[in-house]
Amino acid sequence: MISPQQEVIIDVLVDHKPGVLYTVSNLFRRRAFNISSVAIGTSEKDRVARMTLTMRGGEKEAVQLVKHLENLVDVIKAEIVDADKAVVRELALVKMAPRPEDRVQILSFVDVYRARIVHLSDDSIIVEASGDTDKIDAFIELSRNFGLKEVARTGITALSREQKSTESESQGNDVGW
Repeated sequence: MISPQQEVIIDVLVDHKPGVLYTVSNLFRRRAFNISSVAIGTSEKDRVARMTLTMRGGEKEAVQLVKHLENLVDVIKAEIVDADKAVVRELALVKMAPRPEDRVQILSFVDVYRARIVHLSDDSIIVEASGDTDKIDAFIELSRNFGLKEVARTGITALSREQKSTESESQGNDVGW
């Protein structure tokens, strides 16, 4: 059950074509919901993209929004993701400009968070960190101690741990939901 004003994850399969992101985000705008994060990429099906959107709201609002999403022409399927029954991750690239004497300490810090250094130069370090939002937030906060310069975050992406089966799959239709 979703508590009032908690972060809600919505998984949406859409036709992978121009204008779909605009249509989906416009629905959120018209319903006066702010999108907290959005991650979009190709899915396991040709010409289908997966959008993972997060918003703040209650269960009633989220269910209603999913119904509206499913009425959009380019939306194949939309559903609320139960974070307790899903793998939920976020990726962040964090650029720091540490003092030379802090570099050894940064290596330990990166190891503790199971992150990895993806760029190293004389004047900066870029670290890739992935995990849940709390882990990413904590990593970024601690990075401030080492000369934090820039952050780029993907937003949440999620997949349900449960095996999905649908009537269309049992009929041999290649929809995938």
